[in-house]
Amino acid sequence: MNPGRQFTVSQAVYAQDFGALRAVREVVFINEQRVPPELELDEADPHCVHVVARDADGNAVGTGRLVPPDQATAGDGHGETAEPAARIGRMAVVAGWRGHGVGDAMLVALLEAARANGWNHVMLHAQAGAIGFYLRHGFLPRGARFMEAGIEHLTMWRAADGAMAITDPASAAAIVVALAASTRRDLRIRSHALDPAVFDAPEVVEALRRLATARRGASIRILLRDAGTPQREHAALIALAQRLPSIFSFRESDARTEAGDASAFVVDDQAGSWHQAVGNRVEGEARLSEPGRARQLRERFDRSWDRARQVNEYRVIGA
Repeated sequence: MNPGRQFTVSQAVYAQDFGALRAVREVVFINEQRVPPELELDEADPHCVHVVARDADGNAVGTGRLVPPDQATAGDGHGETAEPAARIGRMAVVAGWRGHGVGDAMLVALLEAARANGWNHVMLHAQAGAIGFYLRHGFLPRGARFMEAGIEHLTMWRAADGAMAITDPASAAAIVVALAASTRRDLRIRSHALDPAVFDAPEVVEALRRLATARRGASIRILLRDAGTPQREHAALIALAQRLPSIFSFRESDARTEAGDASAFVVDDQAGSWHQAVGNRVEGEARLSEPGRARQLRERFDRSWDRARQVNEYRVIGA
């Protein structure tokens, strides 16, 4: 966020703040995106939790809403499942305030509201251009893209709290993006051989490049069980690391001391992790707000890292 642009985010009182909410949504959805007015305002609106972002003068510059599970429509054929889920929607920021952290702050406030109400399953329909934004906040893709109000969307979901099941490469790649985004400085990756379905995904490579170049003092440590396979398969992260050798470090674990541990994981330096009980399979659990679990995995990683050999063969010859 630009420190020169001050704003606040608060939960709205619908009857009192309706005009401000409506004004932002009308500008963004109806005027800019040409959404029909009859689709923009619906019967769920009065029953939702709304947040509003205001500038230093009190003018509304952004808004979003959380539809309670009993008002949201589940199982509409776009990736939803039958479990009750609150739905985030109507996320809108006026043009002059985009890129200043308003959307991030509103999304955090809506997730906090979901937790406060005991609504652990949260979903949304992300416009195609906003998918990356929601990935960075831990939302996982579900189903195929579809058209809604003339705009391409993708259903995404996350747990407001607790574990999320990772069952396929797309959700695994998504959680790695989220963990890279939440890392302040030190990201740890323990992998069998950098599964290309996950670690060659363009969004993962871009997330790690962003971490490496945008965070002062960033460190990305990758501990491998098999260092030869990624080299033979020209893993994308090796090429990225060769361009950023001061950020990336690779080691190969000692097969003798690690023989009884087949797990793999990615862990940030905050409270997030993705753990695979069997490291050559993507199935596992992701947790984005459990600092105790993240701390345990960081300690496991560091013990193994200290015993592992440095992978010098990944270096560029002559560098």
